Amino acid sequence: MAGAGIDHKAALAALPATRKADLTERSDRAGITHLAGHLGLIALFALPVALGWPGWWIALLPLGILTVFLFTLAHECTHYTPFRHPWLSDAVGHAVSLPLMLPFTWFRYYHLAHHKFTNDPDRDPELAAGPRPETWGAFLRYLTGWGYWRGMAVTLWRNALGRMDAPYLPARKHRAMQVEARVLLVLYALIASSLWWSPLALWLWIVPSLIGQPVLRLYLLAEHGRCPPVANMLENSRTTHASRAVRFIAWNMPFHAEHHSFPNVPFHKLPDLHRDLAPLLKRTSENYPAFARDYAAGLTPRR
Repeated sequence: MAGAGIDHKAALAALPATRKADLTERSDRAGITHLAGHLGLIALFALPVALGWPGWWIALLPLGILTVFLFTLAHECTHYTPFRHPWLSDAVGHAVSLPLMLPFTWFRYYHLAHHKFTNDPDRDPELAAGPRPETWGAFLRYLTGWGYWRGMAVTLWRNALGRMDAPYLPARKHRAMQVEARVLLVLYALIASSLWWSPLALWLWIVPSLIGQPVLRLYLLAEHGRCPPVANMLENSRTTHASRAVRFIAWNMPFHAEHHSFPNVPFHKLPDLHRDLAPLLKRTSENYPAFARDYAAGLTPRR
């Protein structure tokens, strides 16, 4: 496939129908196997923390990274792509909404709007709170995850009260979003009350999630940061050439331009799609440290 000016629509149109059918084939086995591996790693690092083994605090950072990167699984579930059966995507998406503080039904429509209006400063909901950070002060605040945690708390509260006015949230789903938010708030209240008699939730979830969040924030910034507000998904999204370990915990989402170009492709087929689209990608990074260095070099000192 050649052509420097080709966009994602033309690139996909050039793929044979049999190739598209192969790329979009979903698999319960692939999804469940990957999920088991991700949860197994979480359990591996949670064990020394829960049992108070010597040096248990060393496990907090990897535990936090693995926990917050369940976000990439939730993201995949919004597309119904991790598993062959849609009910599995719904069940897993709702399950991981608890540790992520991310109401899944709401997130599905938020994320679909992001796909439709990627990098549009007026319509992409990811930019509703303002542009991505371009000063050191804004960048450091972004990395703390404060904007995410505050935004999710406000979203949960508003949804629980039935105050859903974003144009991308369908009215037929408002009641489901309200119930979802209320259930999550009750669960968080129960978790908070448990801290009176056990610190487990603090050390197995709260602290790890707080210290793991900056890693997820940097990863997410690479997806579209400093990509132009154009319709071509090969240009408005960035693919980062990550290690196998990073691709594993991120459910292959470092192939992000590929995902935006053809969101029906499940995570385990994205490396195959990458081989088709690699010559056409407009925004790539060698790895995440390289992206961070390049991004930081363009920051200004103004607050």
